[in-house]
Amino acid sequence: MTATMTDTPENTPQDAAIAPDPLLHTPLAAGADGAKPKKKERKEDSFPVFLIKLVLIVAFFRSFVFSPFNIPSESMLPRLENGDYLLAAKWPFGFSSYSLPFSVPLLPNRIFAGQPKRGDVVIFKAPPGNDVDYIKRVIGLPGDTVQVIGGQLHLNGVPVPKVKIADFVIPISANTNCARPDFESVDAKGNPVCKYPRFRETLPEGKSYDVLDFGAASTLNPWGVDADNTPPVIVPAGKLFMMGDNRDNSMDSRFPAVEGGGIGLVPQDNLVGRATIIMWSTDGSANWFLPWTWFTAARYDRIGGTF
Repeated sequence: MTATMTDTPENTPQDAAIAPDPLLHTPLAAGADGAKPKKKERKEDSFPVFLIKLVLIVAFFRSFVFSPFNIPSESMLPRLENGDYLLAAKWPFGFSSYSLPFSVPLLPNRIFAGQPKRGDVVIFKAPPGNDVDYIKRVIGLPGDTVQVIGGQLHLNGVPVPKVKIADFVIPISANTNCARPDFESVDAKGNPVCKYPRFRETLPEGKSYDVLDFGAASTLNPWGVDADNTPPVIVPAGKLFMMGDNRDNSMDSRFPAVEGGGIGLVPQDNLVGRATIIMWSTDGSANWFLPWTWFTAARYDRIGGTF
């Protein structure tokens, strides 16, 4: 996520052609008994010491370089699927206690802080509890005004271009069920799939990405928030407005911060890392006791996808 080596004494080279004169050659480092000093052997590390070193190395790597995360939901469809495993870069936004394993409170403030860009896919500790990792896309930066009108995102009073493209098709599996019966379908081979309306959004800086939009019938939720029509929100300093790409299946900054619900505006200090690459993906059908299913469940076409 080392093997030890023991030094052995070297053989003393001898010159067979010229024999040294014992009267002219006196050992320079001989002991009292005339014997040469033995080469000091390096003491091997004990297993507990090795284990401690390994833990420290892994903790440093996970805290300040890369850390793995798995995707347990479909709030970031179509970019991320339930069962994806990705690596997040820890350094782009700086480091805080949330960067450390178990959020150990060793850093009182964020150091080497960096500003994310609109469109970045980021991992963060979700308010209000600040103890669960969420993944969303950065939509609004400090000073931005964010609003959704009729299902279309508006930034600073300007509609973000949203173009209908081909439907997103995903096989039904242990990790995937259709959000509604009317999205159920079959592919050309007769396999059950979900077909979702897909759109391409393009932010002012030119960053494009795909989103899903189920339409007005899916916008109401237990909190009574119409996610397709929200009031304008001015993002204050030190905060970020986050949204999931699966617009009708994401509890994000459109909803107030409630444990197990929305997240409200996210403090930048809660940032953990930026998604970089998908290193593994599974449809959820693997069985630990059936080794061959570890390979048949893999979604190989998703491995290596970058952000």
